[in-house]
Amino acid sequence: MKFNKLGNSSLIVSEYCLGTMTFGEQTDERESHKQMEKSFDVGINFFDTAELYPTIPLRAETAGNTEKIIGNWFKKNKTYRNKIILASKVVGKGYDAIRKGEPINPKGMTQALDKSLKSLNTDYIDLYQLHWPNRGSYHFRKNWEYDPTDQNKKDILSDMEVLVDTLYALRDIGKIRAVGLSNETCWGTLQFNELVKKRGDLCVASIQNEYSLLCRLYDTDMYELSHNENIPLLAYSPLAGGILTGKYLDNEIPENSRLSRTPTVFGRVTERSFQAVEQYINLAKKHNIDPVNLALYFCKQRPFMGSVIFGASTIEQLDIILSGIDNKLNDDLILEINTINKNWPMTF
Repeated sequence: MKFNKLGNSSLIVSEYCLGTMTFGEQTDERESHKQMEKSFDVGINFFDTAELYPTIPLRAETAGNTEKIIGNWFKKNKTYRNKIILASKVVGKGYDAIRKGEPINPKGMTQALDKSLKSLNTDYIDLYQLHWPNRGSYHFRKNWEYDPTDQNKKDILSDMEVLVDTLYALRDIGKIRAVGLSNETCWGTLQFNELVKKRGDLCVASIQNEYSLLCRLYDTDMYELSHNENIPLLAYSPLAGGILTGKYLDNEIPENSRLSRTPTVFGRVTERSFQAVEQYINLAKKHNIDPVNLALYFCKQRPFMGSVIFGASTIEQLDIILSGIDNKLNDDLILEINTINKNWPMTF
């Protein structure tokens, strides 16, 4: 297992990260604990969660249950906590079930962190992330109508500065170790990074945005920022919500799958995405690679990658992911992938 340093922080994480947003919905507690145990046993030291999870589907009644499931695992396996790099997130503006949908603010962040610490049965979180920006975001298919012209730069920077001050205070009392962003833009990341730099002893350790064979928005301006500012990507949805496995082709909707629970899988299910998936499935067959591993290997080899966050609803799915975890794609295969991407860009 290869390990990567997250930016200028002290966090060293495995190149794969166990995503947990299915825990408490698709995946029950017993199965969730098995996933954590099995992932740890193969060398994965990085788990990602959020106060919002689970999300398949997103329900007020279950929000926060994922962290409780993880906390129960730590309670049973006390020696593991200090061996795991644990990431969580504070939810942002717009989700009414948590703090009435208010934007991230000092009071709300402090409350969220204390609740997460209690649920997770821990005294600290290694990487604390802002789940999405207060000003809004182009992620989750909002890029098609994203319009920042009503933004007030002065107000945004003032808000960011308050959040940075709060994160410093939480770090100084030992409740968090490092800071990350999520669902951010290039400009937003740069502004946070400049504010953090002024303090000198903290950094933006990572940015968690969507990235997969079907969603390569990160390849341009964000790639440049990652390289020059040393802020690696934590890629979520590297299998595009399961679409890249091919299991939804021919109008198939397997029981308990994400598509059976979340129509369109947050806008990813389109005619073009299925056409592109067919090309990647054929490519995987040509090279005798499981489509799951083709998608994950590609992501982990990107130069800007800090860690690839995968999710599995069953142990059987997890076994496929872990079966060839250290393998790589050769240059010729990557060229074939890039040819498909040129023919089928922006599929959703």
